Amino acid sequence: MSELTEEIAAMAARLVVEEGLEYGPAKRRAARDLGRGASRSVNMPDNDLVEDAVREYLSVFCADTQPLELVALRGVAALWMERLAEFRPHLTGAVWRGTATRLSAVHLQLYCDDCKSAELALINQGVDYDVGSVNGPRHQPVDVLSLSQRCDALGGPVTVFLTILDHDDLRGALKPDTRGRTPRGNLAGLHRLILTNEENTP
Repeated sequence: MSELTEEIAAMAARLVVEEGLEYGPAKRRAARDLGRGASRSVNMPDNDLVEDAVREYLSVFCADTQPLELVALRGVAALWMERLAEFRPHLTGAVWRGTATRLSAVHLQLYCDDCKSAELALINQGVDYDVGSVNGPRHQPVDVLSLSQRCDALGGPVTVFLTILDHDDLRGALKPDTRGRTPRGNLAGLHRLILTNEENTP
């Protein structure tokens, strides 16, 4: 691994924590800020390396604040997983992995029999939301609903993203990644994380 790759990872980690960027944009901006954004020869760090750098940054600069912020965000996630339980919600992203801060969004994946049923549920609950899209597991666009949830513990709103997936996409969704970690989890799994976090938080 080159020294430049490590520098990009370290700078990307700072951008993730301090500005709430996702890994991809953080890596690209870090490479650009280091003067290598247009170079094809640079070896960009993979997400695992950036995540290692994020965890190191958190342990050094945010050890007093991040654990409580994570608890608050996981509480928001649990609230919406309970409200949308019929759509088999699974938490993913930084809130699931334990690297989230107050700038992080909550990312939930809903596995629906009808792709419009989640929208109808939000409408019936009187929830305002916006609609976007991302590439789904089948490399085709899927809807992403975004909403804002007030979080008193953080003193402000938290953005919640709901990615609408087909029920069949749940197969293999819990397959471990290259490090043996589960990339997402259901409400029972989240409750276990919350309990562990509470036990380890002063």
